Amino acid sequence: MATIVLADDHAIVRQGLRTLLESDSRLEVVGEAADGREALSLVKRRRPDVVIADLMMPGVNGLQLTTYVSRLKLRTRVIVLSMYQDEAYVLEAFKNGAAAYVAKEASGAELFGAIQETLAGHRYLSPTISDTSKNSYAFQGSALRASTASPDRFATLTARERSVLQLVVEGASSRDIADRLKVSTRTIDAHRTSLMRKLKLQSRGALIRFALQRGVTVGRALPSGTKRPGKSR
Repeated sequence: MATIVLADDHAIVRQGLRTLLESDSRLEVVGEAADGREALSLVKRRRPDVVIADLMMPGVNGLQLTTYVSRLKLRTRVIVLSMYQDEAYVLEAFKNGAAAYVAKEASGAELFGAIQETLAGHRYLSPTISDTSKNSYAFQGSALRASTASPDRFATLTARERSVLQLVVEGASSRDIADRLKVSTRTIDAHRTSLMRKLKLQSRGALIRFALQRGVTVGRALPSGTKRPGKSR
């Protein structure tokens, strides 16, 4: 029997996944986590065969979780489950060690197929990912490598810079972001300056427009009392 840990900050999503997966007698969900940090702790304790992780979670997100799990050198394989099909996210997930990238619009049958592929030691990329994105990758057996196309600006950002960008888009101030990430406002200001330099942008408005174009509108973990504009996903 294959063991699975679920990581998603929406309880109803985890409950739905558990019900779906445990309809197959070959699979057992051995833990649930609402964020990447909790998921990593579960992985260390339970050593599951598979982790199914949401791409965007508060604190440690799915991309960071994938990196941390890879460093543990366990047999655990990570399946990133996401509503985002942007090339930058897909490439980053595989670079960080993900075994599969599955679109949230996928059917239950596809998710089962992705699990079986990863358990067999193969890579899996959801067929709903656009043809443009697929052409950016080359599959060779169980290996996946990026094409030689020049990297875009978003790909140059560190995980912390992406976290800051995400919260900027949500309308958080430097103080809010500093409180959320438990660093000084000076550190956040430095990250914002680095973001503007790497992305070659000159204003906060341009930064937000760039982020919206990249689909970076998914931050949900602002500090208590922070007003969040717009709708959550």
